[in-house]
Amino acid sequence: MLPKAENQWTWEEAAHLLNRAGFGGSPREIEHLHAMGRHKAVEFLLDPTESIDFLPAPEWTTPEQRMEAARARFAAIRDSRSAMKGMSEEEIDRKRREIQQKFQQTERRQGLEAQGWWLDRMFRTQAPLREKMTLFWHDHFATSMQKVKEPSLLFGQNAIFRKHALGNFKKLTHAVAKDPAMMLYLDLQSSKKGKPNENFAREVMELFTLGQGNYTEEDIRQAARAFTGYDINRFQGTVTHNKRTWDEGEKTFLGQKGNFDGDGIIDVIFQQPQAASYLSMKLWEYFAFENPPQAAVEDLAKTLRDAKFEVSAVLREIFLSKEFYSEDCMANQIKSPVQFFIQMLKQLEVPSLPKAYSLYVQSQLGQILFAPPNVAGWDWGKAWINTNTLLTRYQISGFLCKATTDSEAARNMGNVQGFGNGMQRMAEMTWKGPDYDALVPRPARDKVETMVDSLIQRLFQRKLSGNVRESFIAYASEKKGVVFTNQEVAELLHLMMSTPHYQLT
Repeated sequence: MLPKAENQWTWEEAAHLLNRAGFGGSPREIEHLHAMGRHKAVEFLLDPTESIDFLPAPEWTTPEQRMEAARARFAAIRDSRSAMKGMSEEEIDRKRREIQQKFQQTERRQGLEAQGWWLDRMFRTQAPLREKMTLFWHDHFATSMQKVKEPSLLFGQNAIFRKHALGNFKKLTHAVAKDPAMMLYLDLQSSKKGKPNENFAREVMELFTLGQGNYTEEDIRQAARAFTGYDINRFQGTVTHNKRTWDEGEKTFLGQKGNFDGDGIIDVIFQQPQAASYLSMKLWEYFAFENPPQAAVEDLAKTLRDAKFEVSAVLREIFLSKEFYSEDCMANQIKSPVQFFIQMLKQLEVPSLPKAYSLYVQSQLGQILFAPPNVAGWDWGKAWINTNTLLTRYQISGFLCKATTDSEAARNMGNVQGFGNGMQRMAEMTWKGPDYDALVPRPARDKVETMVDSLIQRLFQRKLSGNVRESFIAYASEKKGVVFTNQEVAELLHLMMSTPHYQLT
């Protein structure tokens, strides 16, 4: 077991827990978590009471709608073939492109709806750890819209991640191995007896369970034979195992012999000590910091094995550990784009997610949901920040802070690459922005130092160096006229968010 944190439980530690085990919160939400005490706060996050279906899914994700869409697609293709009779090759080619473009437009629209739905869910949920772990599994078992091309299948996979978010790693891996989106992404549906495809067999060990160096090329070949015979029903979005195209012969895999199928291979993988170590390392780095002490990884791996791969046991140990609340951990993680955006909205206590603008944000900052760059997922940490993305973060915080106080903030976004006029108009019409009278009440603006300290606590949840604090006070003092207006509060907030300190959580 990792050494446990001291009995003292500070407001700053509660904020740190909510930031890392969720997407941050307002001072009121942090105070609510702090009032519970450390142990009850951790259990509150690990055992949410909110219904997993609290936010209705888009209609096109239902099995009935999926089947109807599939039927319509096949009917359109069939009818087009009849209509093409007698056409020239040029006309046939043009007709095919028209049909394909129509399907692609539907896929793009549904993909954007899925992204907006998930971001809205992260923003509104009362079960933040479940959603944070859903994002972890999406990165861990990465698949992309660009190859799968069927948003309903990726949405179904997302539901699998959420169902098992705080549950059993082994059960989740079994489920992913039969997930149609994963099968399409790693070409498992084309793997048949005599012609096994090695993509999934390789990644299930290298990226999902064991890590490099803990298997051989022969293990990949033998596992690929076992992962044959899986068929996808695109009408229903289901997977079946066809014994006639499965290689039923004996395999030798990781030192064991048997007539393994895919489930048998996964069972053997989870008998390897490295399976627990690999996931424990990734969980620690996701929630705490990179390159943890080897002893800590071994302690967490033992906890995971003893718990028969129940992830909540490891998360509990991490969130109650002394190291999780150390100086090496607190305020030392670069915010991912999703974390940056959702946490900012929560701190500004806005009533709703600016959905159209949120799609712009993820594309500009390099973390598009349902579209990680490759099977290894996103690069985290320092990879999130470069000159362009840092400047874009500053522009985004400016838009979110100033949209209601300065109409130029919204209009200027039209000059930023990727923020088209249509989205600009939608943002201007629908985004109401922060309520500054509630966020910083008028009486609280009389004393500049007190106001700045209150905003530092809201945005940073920690003390900042004297020079940084003094620069904020100097800026606010210079701006203050007869009264400190909402416009000036917005500008002060934008200044505070446009600092390197604010990129850390």
